[in-house]
Amino acid sequence: MRAFGSPGYLLSDARLEVRIVYTGFLVLAAIGMATMAMLQWMHIGPTPGNIASYFRGGQRNGAMTFPKTVRELVELTHFHAFIMGVVYLVLAHLVLATSASELVKRTAIVLALVGLVGDLVGVWLIRYVSGAFAWAQLLFWIAEWLGFSVFFYYPMREMWFREGRAARATD
Repeated sequence: MRAFGSPGYLLSDARLEVRIVYTGFLVLAAIGMATMAMLQWMHIGPTPGNIASYFRGGQRNGAMTFPKTVRELVELTHFHAFIMGVVYLVLAHLVLATSASELVKRTAIVLALVGLVGDLVGVWLIRYVSGAFAWAQLLFWIAEWLGFSVFFYYPMREMWFREGRAARATD
């Protein structure tokens, strides 16, 4: 982790074993994000109406569903705030150690953070304020996915498809 404190550190300069560890983390995080996408798409539903009825209760596929309880939302918020906070921290550091432009890095960091925080707050707003916040929830998911896509793409590109400074210096 000390390397991240060095100005100008890039993942393309990392030793092979470090790149393998980071790649392993990225692969596992990608699997986690893929399962989250499947839950969002298949279990909750991709439309504001599906999202609202999932959290507020109502008719879903011909069956009556109940609103999420305070306990269910607290458990969801507690788990996601901790685990996604750690994943966000690691992925944001990885994207910072790439040659992506500062604009791309900052945009991804802000989009992912806004998406994550919005995702946590949105479920409470949908359940206890208005189902209309399902539109915001959908936008938070999109922001989250855009930010995290950058978090995965640039570190992988940097580690495996760019030459490090040492290799470039010998040319």
